[in-house]
Amino acid sequence: MLAAAVLLLVAGCSSGDDKAPAGRKGPTSTIPAPSASASGGSPSPTGPPAKGSVKVVSTLTQNLKSPWGVAALPDGDLLIASRDEGTISRIDAESGKQTVIGSVPGVSPGGEGGLLGLAVSPSFASDHQVYAYFTTESDNRIARMLYDEQKPADQQLGAPDTVLRGIPKGIVHNGGRIAFGPDKMLYAGTGETGDTGLAQDRKSLGGKILRMTPDGQPVHGNPDAGSVVYSWGHRNVQGLAWDSDKRLWAAEFGQTTWDELNLIEPGKNYGWPDVEGKGGGSGFVDPVAQWRTSEASPSGIAYASGSIWMAALKGERLWRIPLAGAEPSAEPQSFLVGKHGRLRTVLSVGGAKVWLVTSETDRRGSPEPGDDKILQLEVK
Repeated sequence: MLAAAVLLLVAGCSSGDDKAPAGRKGPTSTIPAPSASASGGSPSPTGPPAKGSVKVVSTLTQNLKSPWGVAALPDGDLLIASRDEGTISRIDAESGKQTVIGSVPGVSPGGEGGLLGLAVSPSFASDHQVYAYFTTESDNRIARMLYDEQKPADQQLGAPDTVLRGIPKGIVHNGGRIAFGPDKMLYAGTGETGDTGLAQDRKSLGGKILRMTPDGQPVHGNPDAGSVVYSWGHRNVQGLAWDSDKRLWAAEFGQTTWDELNLIEPGKNYGWPDVEGKGGGSGFVDPVAQWRTSEASPSGIAYASGSIWMAALKGERLWRIPLAGAEPSAEPQSFLVGKHGRLRTVLSVGGAKVWLVTSETDRRGSPEPGDDKILQLEVK
């Protein structure tokens, strides 16, 4: 269905399984996206300008250790997870002051696993629940914790209440991104842990995008009654975002050829391991855009100013994919190439304001003084 909308980027992005390159090059030429909509031959909606811009407004905070997931609190402050430390810190959105609010019991860091994605309950004002995706000795799981600001600074997280367990774990490909959608349901991107067969196994939670209630139960309208599996055939999903029309987008790591940006629909098969990137095969959904694995390694994504913004790890850049409806309206652009190292998470907080988290202290970067950082961006 999406084959007509695929955008081939001859520029590359390398998988997070590899170290950042010693030399950094700019993107090569791309092939423009077609103008027909993904659903047929009618013209696409008008998208944002073909050329965008990124301004680094400030460095909010620095000297973070293995930052991964980020979530915004209602007052604008940020919560950030340390993958390897297993802690969650609160970052003052004005001063950048860091305060550890607590540790998550049971986190077992190793390889690409540890304390990964964070999300704040849509009803946070009344329930004060913070959700975390993390690796344990036996699995990856999602738990929620009561955040009590009245307690001492490092004891403000309550005991984890597991809402979903049994997500396969591995040294690599643990997925880890979680987010609440416009429907107030909880979504999670998982990886196949290097066991490629899990991606096509409908009974496995590995290599999937999951959709569940805040209590971890299957949602009415999921492809299979009684299952939290929403889509499958994924290698390692680490980016989830919704556009202004409530369409779900996801970024995932390729192996050696193509990294992907996918438009997610329930019950669809995205091809891995049978197809990497655009395959054109019957029964598989092609990516909307793809990159060579030398210039992406996509992790977090966000929607702002009419575009998807995608953080690249090995590619050490921020990609802009302008959208017209369900397809790119122009060639993707790269920004900040090589300026801030590996980029892990992008968080849109309204308008043109975006938070960007670097990832040089994840044992695959080359940390410099001040790493890791949260940057405030203005994007257009």
